[in-house]
Amino acid sequence: MAVTKKETAKAEVKTTPAKEVKPVEGKASEVKAEVKEAPKAETKKAAKAPAKKTAAKKEAAPKKEAVKKTVVTEAVNFQFRGKSYTPDDLLKSCRDVWKYDLGGKEEDLKSIELYVKPEENTTYYVINGDVTGSFFI
Repeated sequence: MAVTKKETAKAEVKTTPAKEVKPVEGKASEVKAEVKEAPKAETKKAAKAPAKKTAAKKEAAPKKEAVKKTVVTEAVNFQFRGKSYTPDDLLKSCRDVWKYDLGGKEEDLKSIELYVKPEENTTYYVINGDVTGSFFI
């Protein structure tokens, strides 16, 4: 009798999964069947292909326009009596007066204020808030 019981137990195991499998409604069963039928190599290629397409779509999509900042070139020139000076020229002259005429050091300069009076052909300066003077231009 023991032999008979083993055979029936094997039969039950084989028949039980067949009875439990129920078809899934509509399209879902078709999709599952397609996935099971596709070879593994094709599945990997198919999975990679949509990723490439989305990357291509991102590149092809119109990008937001970056705000373009224009570089503005600024220049100031003082022209009078046939002469032309830039602020850098006047500041250099003032530094030279500080260094050579007044005997100061470049490291001691903290501020320079210039006042140009073309009708007098003179530039007045205030260095470090307390040293005043003028030079001809």
